[in-house]
Amino acid sequence: MNPTTLVIVRHGQSEWNMENRFTGWQDIDLTEHGREEALEAARKLKDEHFDIAYTSMLRRAQHTLTIIMDACSFKLPVVKDKALDERCYGDLEGLNKADTAIKYGEEQVLIWRRSYDIAPPGGECLRDTADRVIPYFESKIAPKLKDGKNVLIVAHGNSLRSLMMHLEKLSPEQIIQTELPTGVPRKYVFDERLTLKKAVFL
Repeated sequence: MNPTTLVIVRHGQSEWNMENRFTGWQDIDLTEHGREEALEAARKLKDEHFDIAYTSMLRRAQHTLTIIMDACSFKLPVVKDKALDERCYGDLEGLNKADTAIKYGEEQVLIWRRSYDIAPPGGECLRDTADRVIPYFESKIAPKLKDGKNVLIVAHGNSLRSLMMHLEKLSPEQIIQTELPTGVPRKYVFDERLTLKKAVFL
């Protein structure tokens, strides 16, 4: 069996990314720059072959996927699932990050944003996000890869970092230092036993 590939793409810049606001589960769309990032991702993916695509229930991810598919003329079945939604920031959603640092203190906000297992008020920590992303990947997406299907996932910074942690066997300390830029595809190549052979940014 030929190697199978998985490509993950974080959605392009959203309106609240631009405004430096906590977004989380709020359904915010792309900026013009975000749409350009999606087109740049499409240019990097135009020679790839995919059999199926997955995305979240949030429009910024769905819009990014649509731009990629249209630009590349991909005709793919698309599966949308809330398991791939962004991490919930709870009471912080909609708040400006700089203003929040003034209100709660920079150190506390940094803990909420970057710790693996400390959640903001009413929200999820990265571990909570991983607890829904990884089982979904193992039950729904990994079987496709094992069947030789090439998969594209367009989702969010934290849901995809959770998956990166799982696929690349990163520790909690390593993943909190790991960034996934908006609109930059990361490609994984697996053998027939789903052993990871290569992971690269495109």
